[in-house]
Amino acid sequence: MHDTRKDLQPKIGLTILAASLGFVLVQLDVSIVNIALAKIGADLGTPVAGLQWVVDAYALAFAALLLSAGALGDQIGARKGFTIGFAAFVVASLGCGLAPGPIALIVARTAQGIGAALLVPCSLALLNQAAAGDARLRATAVSLWTAAGSVAMAVGPVLGGLLVDTLGWRSIFLINIPIGIVGIFLTQSFVRESVARHHSFDPVGQVLAITTLLGLVGAVISSEGSGLTPIVWCLLLVAVISGAGFILVESRVPTPMLPLDFFRQPTFSAATFVGLLVNFTLYGVIFVLGLYLQRIRGYSPVNSGLAFLPFPIVLLFSNLVAGWIAKGNNLRYPMVIGLLVGAAGYWLLHSIDAGSPYLQMLLGFLVIPLGVGLAVPCMTTSLLTTVPASRSGIAAGVLNSVRQAGGALGVAVYGGLLNEKAVYGAQLSFSISVALLILAAVVAAVGIKQPRRAVVLAPSSET
Repeated sequence: MHDTRKDLQPKIGLTILAASLGFVLVQLDVSIVNIALAKIGADLGTPVAGLQWVVDAYALAFAALLLSAGALGDQIGARKGFTIGFAAFVVASLGCGLAPGPIALIVARTAQGIGAALLVPCSLALLNQAAAGDARLRATAVSLWTAAGSVAMAVGPVLGGLLVDTLGWRSIFLINIPIGIVGIFLTQSFVRESVARHHSFDPVGQVLAITTLLGLVGAVISSEGSGLTPIVWCLLLVAVISGAGFILVESRVPTPMLPLDFFRQPTFSAATFVGLLVNFTLYGVIFVLGLYLQRIRGYSPVNSGLAFLPFPIVLLFSNLVAGWIAKGNNLRYPMVIGLLVGAAGYWLLHSIDAGSPYLQMLLGFLVIPLGVGLAVPCMTTSLLTTVPASRSGIAAGVLNSVRQAGGALGVAVYGGLLNEKAVYGAQLSFSISVALLILAAVVAAVGIKQPRRAVVLAPSSET
């Protein structure tokens, strides 16, 4: 009997490659940019507040549009949505590379975030379709997709350092262009279009989500050095009114962007809150360390990249170990242990100063990802056990949106501390991170319940 799966294997391989290239772009721009921030600031005359927007413009657009972008991909077809995401990312990367000033760079970074919001959900939809109902093949495809993103995260700091030192900071954005062009070619040549499905959009909720996040992050960044000025109060008022309006709209529309009924599950609420705290601390600390190493310690970009290298490598290792430890068991315990280990890692960094040797920092660079890498897959899996399989994609999108928003807030808060207090601001950031991860461990211990159905541990698709 003819095995049609063998005929599909070459195209499945190319579909996995195309989808993985999309995720590589998304993850690469998370890790590669932090190494270039000091040079961007020096070249464009951008203060720390401007550099915070360079990072947060991407994260905020990604967070605010992720859920709607997934629905759009279903509406127009995942292949078309994926191609549009690639094209947007390529054009935006060109805009970043040619940006004449900080405003143009921030606008282009926002466009990159829009492209990323389309790439992630559409790439997963294409993998799901290519597996054609074969659960084992789908698991393999998603594992390869996740591994590609992890490799991009690991390579990003070193590659970024080499590019900045040899070709200048603009090259870290321009390198996305050939990757994106190859991805578009593979997608158009070898990837099948998915069946379009009708989705009702929530435009009012989408606008309110954007204004809430912009108001909140803008207020935090604008308060640096000037305190609670009228502009800061206005931004906070916008955030509060928009946030209240968002909750009201989402509770009344028939097809909400953010299904509030998810949060009636204690485990879902606890896992989402833990995700917010994990990314708040992680993104904020990485931002601080990138500037600390170059501006305070005088590291070159390539040496900064090499200093960061143990971080993503240990993170990948810890993700893999998490699957072995927590398989089929109560996910609460490895999650709590991971969060406490991460808190210990931040504590190891809380006393570094302008003259601390690298070996003093290295232990923290090893322990933080060890703990976070154990906690995040358990967090994701515990969240997915609370919803029906048919709604798992929406639930995962909610978690990732909250995590990206948390990361943007972390950069805003910790960047402000570094800008105002220099080394002491960095130390304070690490100390706050210790407290927040201990809080996350307490929330996990109380809120995460025993899974009601067997699950396969979900890998972490991002830091």
